[in-house]
Amino acid sequence: MTTHQAFKTLIHGEWNESQSKATIEINSPHKNDLIGSVPSLSQEELNDSIEKTVAAQDQWAQTSLQERAEILNKWADILEERQEDIGETIMQEVAKKKSSAVSEVSRTADYIRHTVEDALRIHGEVMRGDSFKGGSPSKIGMVEKEPLGTILAIGPFNYPVNLSASKVAPALMMGNSVIFKPATQGAISGIKMIEALIDAGLPKSLVTLATGRGSVIGDYLVQHPGVDMITFTGGTGTGRHIAQLSTMVPLVLELGGKDPAIVLNDADLDKAAEEIVAGAYSYSGQRCTAIKRVLVQDEVADQLVERITNKVKSLKVGMPEDNAVITPLINTKSADFVQSLIDDAKNQGASVLVGDKREDNLIYPTLLDHVTSDMKVAWEEPFGPVLPIIRISNENEAIELSNQSDYGLQASVFTKDTENAMKIADKLKVGSVQINAKTERGPDHFPFLGVKGSGLGVQGIRNSLLSVVRDKVKILNM
Repeated sequence: MTTHQAFKTLIHGEWNESQSKATIEINSPHKNDLIGSVPSLSQEELNDSIEKTVAAQDQWAQTSLQERAEILNKWADILEERQEDIGETIMQEVAKKKSSAVSEVSRTADYIRHTVEDALRIHGEVMRGDSFKGGSPSKIGMVEKEPLGTILAIGPFNYPVNLSASKVAPALMMGNSVIFKPATQGAISGIKMIEALIDAGLPKSLVTLATGRGSVIGDYLVQHPGVDMITFTGGTGTGRHIAQLSTMVPLVLELGGKDPAIVLNDADLDKAAEEIVAGAYSYSGQRCTAIKRVLVQDEVADQLVERITNKVKSLKVGMPEDNAVITPLINTKSADFVQSLIDDAKNQGASVLVGDKREDNLIYPTLLDHVTSDMKVAWEEPFGPVLPIIRISNENEAIELSNQSDYGLQASVFTKDTENAMKIADKLKVGSVQINAKTERGPDHFPFLGVKGSGLGVQGIRNSLLSVVRDKVKILNM
């Protein structure tokens, strides 16, 4: 990637600068050096572009599924061809280790291809009137799927390509146009993703690439009358704000989590420790599905803690260029917040087993033992590499502590008793329960959802496709 490159954005159906020439400089979180700049768009020029994008949707909806599929499959091919370059950009922009950044791009290509295949298998249905008592057999209902219109897709910083494409691809494949608002820290990666899409043959007017500061254009986009549906990944506070501002617009919100790992007396402790450390510390814990607290029964707590401690000490800490697992957090504000949670726990008597070391935005992997429910780290989502151990007396206490959370994304249950694990899973107020494995997003065709403060709506490829369409019923009277 060329240093200090001034990137253009896709607006008014062309690759343009901001009319005011205003830009946002993007600096790397780990080096604080300038990577490049992106246009900082105004509400006025966005409005003009959105009008073009809304107008372009009708013709796109009339384009055959096979033609749409050809373009999206080509998009996947180009992303794979450019995975090293785009992966390098992701690494520089969000401080994700290179191997994971490149893997994100290849996973995105796989996601797009599966989206295409699934979309080709979504069909309508024919209904007979007389299947309802008193209905006439001469009434035939033909139910088809039609696009909602124009989708506002708001992406996060932590997976700036994968979680953005998981919104854009279903929308386009089902005949919608798209307004794509990338995270500011992640905007260059988002631009390169859209460049690949346009190079695949997508009509340029179908996408407005809304680069700019959320404080300037965020609320404006959410309330724009041209928006027919919003899909957002980010913090719970922002998600609630979007829900309050948007009226009569369907929402899919992927928000925060406080995912517990519940470890019972009969668990395979080696397996549990391995999964917990991988789940808690990958990409420095900057994942909504990261394990963010361990609820372990007293009888095995010391043994589990010893295993986790040894594994945390062996985690590679450093820069993303070195393929480190623990890299600097996205910004100083995030690092300050994580440190404040560590300090609060220490001040209230928690034991620091590993970590509690900081160099600028780099927070070393930190393990806290003897955390109690009056400490902030027991409840708040750190989005960083800190893991609290909470000792419990029985599984009912674990269930209660889990369900008291404002969040409800995922949970892990570690036990050799599968039947009991299933019973516990039924009682947990979360979207998904992993049994004897870490919490994680995939596989991408599984339903993915959160309850309570963790989100609204359901993702996963089939569900994402269905979220951007509605039923259209034509009734034939014979």
